[in-house]
Amino acid sequence: MRRTSVIASLAALSLAATLTACGADDTPDEGTGPDATPTEGAAGDGTSDDGDTLVIYSGRNENLVAPVLEELEAAVGIPVEVRYAGTSELAAQLLEEGSATDADLFFGQDAGALGALARADMLVELDRTVTDLVPEVYRDGGDRWVATSGRVRVLAYDPEQVPDVESLTTIDDVLAPGLEGQVGFAPANASFHAFVTGLRVARGEEGAREWLEAFAASSPEGYENNNAVLDAVDGGQVAVGLINHYYYFQKVAELGQDAVSARIHYLEPGDPGSLVNVAGAGVVAGTDNRTAAHAALEFLLSAETQQYFADTTAEYPVVEGVTSTTFDLPDLADVAENQIDLNDLDSLDQTLVMLDEVGLT
Repeated sequence: MRRTSVIASLAALSLAATLTACGADDTPDEGTGPDATPTEGAAGDGTSDDGDTLVIYSGRNENLVAPVLEELEAAVGIPVEVRYAGTSELAAQLLEEGSATDADLFFGQDAGALGALARADMLVELDRTVTDLVPEVYRDGGDRWVATSGRVRVLAYDPEQVPDVESLTTIDDVLAPGLEGQVGFAPANASFHAFVTGLRVARGEEGAREWLEAFAASSPEGYENNNAVLDAVDGGQVAVGLINHYYYFQKVAELGQDAVSARIHYLEPGDPGSLVNVAGAGVVAGTDNRTAAHAALEFLLSAETQQYFADTTAEYPVVEGVTSTTFDLPDLADVAENQIDLNDLDSLDQTLVMLDEVGLT
């Protein structure tokens, strides 16, 4: 296995440590499971002990993806071993293990972590038969990882307080004087950090700082997580909240539409406020199970698995032709359009510094 650049590895490891320190999002797919512990033996050969097992490092929560990964074994033709932990924790572990890792596939909930591993040469170039299944915007430009599902930033809003919500078309509109003190957000939440990172990428450091300073001056209300933001909007405590789309759909599915007063509004496609972040996967460099690893990716992108994500968690499928039969999701192409390289979401450390400097931590 080719050894990674020491500088690149240290930079990516620093990022992963920062991600772990700041905490993950509060959604089921962004939590942490049991600690991932390296298997003894076979160090350096890119396999597990017996050399015939596909080892997956999964940053997606066991409760969410275990049904999918249990079906994976039949698809790849060899036994599958899954090690669960936080995405950032596992990314850091991979970088520490380097060529000694026995991981074959990395399955993470955040494009930033995938980008960090790709830039550290820990992920190999994938076959086009895999990458061509996913639109170009939702895969690495070097074909080192592909998205498996997506989520969109939206505005939750109280219809009574914001009857003219259609006038809100960009993230700048939440800075309007009429919304001063009426916007909820989750300052310590990973999804908010990813939004700000995307803002920095899209508008540059100066443009992002200008927006953040104006946002801070508008006296937004901070909450612990996205669910709390949505609850505050639903209860009329704030008029608008910055969240991911699936919180709303899950709340409606749990309580029923009549029991939820809040609604959600998608900003203009391509606006930083409608950022699409993704869960995704890549094949770990040095694996001796490359064929099985690619088969695993094909399974994650199969119509069956895409339907699972669409119907179980209200995530957006990334393969054309799959739509949710459970949730009334608008077509992703109609509501969102990324204009940034999702790999660039790995610059979270700079985001945290900027948030602290403008007083939004």
